[in-house]
Amino acid sequence: MSRALVLFAHPCPESFSAALHRTVVERLAGSGWEVDDCDLNAEGFNPVLTRSERRGYHDAPGNVAPVAGYVERLRAADAMVMVFPVWNFGYPAILKGFLDRVFLPGVSFRLVDGKVKPNLTHIRKLAAVTTYGGTRMRAMLVGDPPRKSFKRAVWHVCRPAKTRYLALYDMNRADDARREDFLGRVGREMEAF
Repeated sequence: MSRALVLFAHPCPESFSAALHRTVVERLAGSGWEVDDCDLNAEGFNPVLTRSERRGYHDAPGNVAPVAGYVERLRAADAMVMVFPVWNFGYPAILKGFLDRVFLPGVSFRLVDGKVKPNLTHIRKLAAVTTYGGTRMRAMLVGDPPRKSFKRAVWHVCRPAKTRYLALYDMNRADDARREDFLGRVGREMEAF
């Protein structure tokens, strides 16, 4: 059975992001995936890269010690789905901290002659499910950093066969029908994932 690591980053269980998270987990499991549901807030993940972690950042394999459990989960995954809201044109701090602390040299990438080489190539499928308060145009005017980070940096260290970026823009003005449509789209995408 293939394993999907779902990284969820929102503190409120009543949020639309939480509804998206539930849909992702349910539809993946219903399609035969073994789901490793990593709710970063519920698990109390500490996003802060400490002084000692930064100093030992390039010292693989010892650099994984503070986050060994998360590294193990990442290494066991065949797919990864990130579910998060876009806040201030970026990832929520807890998700950014996960990337800072867990996507380490020797884990997500290798440095070869100063160049980043992918190291998560066992992740065959990659998806992001997200919401933006503002419009797509507004996000584009500032370069849409989360989309670029996901589709370039995260994609690069995995090099998956399938990548999906599912975004609901203009969430601040989305009515029930638009939210339901997006939930349906996410559900269909996860069933076909």
